[in-house]
Amino acid sequence: MKNRFFLAICASVILLVFSAWYFSNIFIYLVISLTLTTLLRPLVNFIGRIQVFGRRIPRAIAVLFSFFLLITLISSFVLLFIPLFSEQIQVITSLDFDNIYNSVSKPIASLEEVLISNEVVENKEGFLVDSLKTEIIKKFDEVDIAGIINRFLSATGSFFVGLLAVSFITFFLLYESGILRKTIISAIPNQYFEVFIAAMFKTEKLLSNYLLGLLFQMLSIFSIASIGLTIFGVKYALTIAVFAAFANLIPYLGPLLGASFGIVVGLSTMGSFDFNQEAIILIVKIAAVFGVVQVTDNVVLQPLIFSKSVKAHPLEIFIIIFAGAAIGSIGGMIAAIPVYTIIRVTSKEVYSGFKEYRIFQT
Repeated sequence: MKNRFFLAICASVILLVFSAWYFSNIFIYLVISLTLTTLLRPLVNFIGRIQVFGRRIPRAIAVLFSFFLLITLISSFVLLFIPLFSEQIQVITSLDFDNIYNSVSKPIASLEEVLISNEVVENKEGFLVDSLKTEIIKKFDEVDIAGIINRFLSATGSFFVGLLAVSFITFFLLYESGILRKTIISAIPNQYFEVFIAAMFKTEKLLSNYLLGLLFQMLSIFSIASIGLTIFGVKYALTIAVFAAFANLIPYLGPLLGASFGIVVGLSTMGSFDFNQEAIILIVKIAAVFGVVQVTDNVVLQPLIFSKSVKAHPLEIFIIIFAGAAIGSIGGMIAAIPVYTIIRVTSKEVYSGFKEYRIFQT
């Protein structure tokens, strides 16, 4: 019995991993849809309980209204970036590239002079500047404009296909509440029913807590960053805060990305790229705000989310995140904790089943 059970488990895991790899696009759509379903289900249930003229709002309308609120929220975030992008385009088009080239070539010429005077190199004067100019021209010549346009159109098409797929899957997961759970339960053999139901229930609870914790983390980071940057008078404070909140989904690397984006936006909106006292003060202000964000995230938010919601030790989380990074880069880092939670809870429940349920001891 035990051998057959282990073989069944191994075969199921191998089949699941192979399916996720072979149908990677569908698997990604399903994961995104499950995440959106988990976040939107409380709102859909709340709307569905509202009565109008003594009758409850149909679930389909509740789902569509939840979609409308989600789209409105995302659109609001996107609109925050439009003025920033518009200003950056104006800044780039107004740049005097001759002055920039001269500014860059001056320190290179000084380095050249030092190398030649100390007989470190035997080249003639101007060899570094000429090399820089040659490399820049070469890089521009290598740019495939047609290829970039084709890749952009292909990516745009793939994005809209993915958007339609995720919307379709999420709608039916919300409309037919519990359809995926019922499908999985119907496939479980009766003798293993208790073990897998317990594992599935605990996994759903932990993942729900984790997603709600991430949402709380993003809102907290957005609030701290936006308030701090606004107090210091940094332009596009809300836009920088939104980017920082989403970037923080990437463990350890996210705060650095948010701070870097804030500094770049802050410097570019000054109207000058001169590294003067005003620029240094601005960098210090932005770095101070993100220092507070980082301390709050590390001391309060991450222990609350990781240790409490998924019930794992911080060192355990650290190792799992970097293992995910080694396997799947940034996507692996983001998915590491949910995947590890599923594996850990399922393994623990199966092990407990072997010890407690008589069906495994025969």
